[in-house]
Amino acid sequence: MRPPTMSGHFLLAPIPESSSDYLLPKDIKLAVLGAGRVGKSAMIVRFLTKRFIGDYEPNTGKLYSRLVYVEGDQLSLHIQDTPGDVQAQDNLVQMVDSLSKSVQWAEGFLLVYSITDYESYQSIRPLFQHIRKVHPDGKAPVIIVGNKGDLLHARQVQTHDGLQLANELGSVFLEISTSENYEDVCAVFQHLCKEVSKLHSIGGERRRVSVIPRPRSPNMQDLKRRFRQALSSKVKAPSALG
Repeated sequence: MRPPTMSGHFLLAPIPESSSDYLLPKDIKLAVLGAGRVGKSAMIVRFLTKRFIGDYEPNTGKLYSRLVYVEGDQLSLHIQDTPGDVQAQDNLVQMVDSLSKSVQWAEGFLLVYSITDYESYQSIRPLFQHIRKVHPDGKAPVIIVGNKGDLLHARQVQTHDGLQLANELGSVFLEISTSENYEDVCAVFQHLCKEVSKLHSIGGERRRVSVIPRPRSPNMQDLKRRFRQALSSKVKAPSALG
């Protein structure tokens, strides 16, 4: 299953100036999970900057935050990069445990493997199962991504393998090349944001906030004038009664 085709509706946006009445943007919390050297960090940086940085030094554990628009809806997007230096054949249990905090925090997930690394593909199922264990209601959306689709000469995982796994797990699947196709990278994040946003809509409408301007400091001369007027009226009152 693939996400629907998407065009330029995903825009990085500046933080708007305060207005008298506006909707707080929804907080969208995503986590990108997978084995080491599958291109997780490069995917995130490519999505946010449109630049491919080659052999990017993984910035695992870093949280990226941006204000974005998805089809006119303003979102406060947070993307958690995660460590993946423990390979499946080493100690998969240790890898899953190290990701528990990120899985508990996030609302939507990208599970990334490299088509040139069969062991990274094997780590997807236990990661998915761990997500469903932490989020047992089954509502947290998950997208399985086969990355490095441009390295066909080194392919170890066939496209139908990714599709079959996604169908078994009831997930969306997309095979991409982070280095060659920004649109596909954008489509992955956009689709996941939309799915998480739907959950927010089901849970309740966003809170409307009125921004009340800070009151000006009192004018001391004006206060003194009012005080003198009040005293004067009190003094005149007895003579008026007489």
